[in-house]
Amino acid sequence: MITPQGGWDELIPTSEPESKPAGGTAESLPKVARAASIVAFVLAAVAVLNAPFSGQVAGLFSAPVFLVGGIGIARRRVWSAYGVALFSTAGQLSLLIALLSWRVLPFPFRVVLASSIMNLALMVVFFLGGRSLAAAGAPRGRAAPWIAFTVLLAAFAVSLVWLQPFSNSTGSMEDTLLVGDSILVKRRPSQAPVRGDIIAFRYPVDRRQTFMKRVIGIPGDRIKIVRKMTFVNGSPRREPYAVFKTKYMDSYRDNFPGVGNANVYPGAMDMLEHHVVNGEVVVPARSYFVLGDSRDSSLDSRYWGFVPEEDVIGKPLMIYWSKEPKQNGIFQSGGSIRWNRLFKPI
Repeated sequence: MITPQGGWDELIPTSEPESKPAGGTAESLPKVARAASIVAFVLAAVAVLNAPFSGQVAGLFSAPVFLVGGIGIARRRVWSAYGVALFSTAGQLSLLIALLSWRVLPFPFRVVLASSIMNLALMVVFFLGGRSLAAAGAPRGRAAPWIAFTVLLAAFAVSLVWLQPFSNSTGSMEDTLLVGDSILVKRRPSQAPVRGDIIAFRYPVDRRQTFMKRVIGIPGDRIKIVRKMTFVNGSPRREPYAVFKTKYMDSYRDNFPGVGNANVYPGAMDMLEHHVVNGEVVVPARSYFVLGDSRDSSLDSRYWGFVPEEDVIGKPLMIYWSKEPKQNGIFQSGGSIRWNRLFKPI
């Protein structure tokens, strides 16, 4: 962890016995400040213990803030309490920007609501803790490091207009993306997707969900698949990322387009009825044809049709966290972290 110049001691100045105010011990802390200190220590412990198990790596960055704040409050430093209150304010700002700018939230609304309530409660608790220390005549401590840190957090919050995290819960993009990968997506890319790009988009069948697939066809392209080989505009496409994990040949999946089977959604039926010319699917304007890299087990454009341009959320940048799941897809506390995949560019 990089610390401000001079170290964390600038946030928690050492005690000065010759100028210590009367009653300046941990036991003489005002009740509100003592409660704030305990809350800070608990939150630091929870952040450290929870992050590796839940994949919420942001907790690893918040743990030192709560720990330093808790120690500073215990040492009667007013700005240690105010600093944590500012940190909670920045967290609330991040949440607000995410709500206003992200098309699809990567977590349920009840989680958003709970996080918002917690941030507001922390803002109040630590602000009142600082006020109680100030009223008791405690040293103010150094405000500059806390303010600088909060400005950095606010800048990160603003970056959420362009960045958004997602978790991969299916094997349709193996071996490029694995179940358990947490991915950072660049929203609002400056250039339109091209063939070979991976994109995040709203699932046409259920727009509350987010899918990630690879773009195979852009507007005007002609697409067909013959015995698992993909052809674009009449030429076979070299696809080193595509994997085939079964030898079974499906009459529709592996020789596309064909007669839609029972698993085809209305969007795919419309595609087969109105966008097939001479045995090839022709991608319409402002639309994309996408496939999963794991071609034998991917729910993609073959089954539900095209991705409209307006439903494209962005392009994945990197895998920022990855953890082995259980067989049933639920993360386990003792599961292994895939260290070799952390911060891997996509």
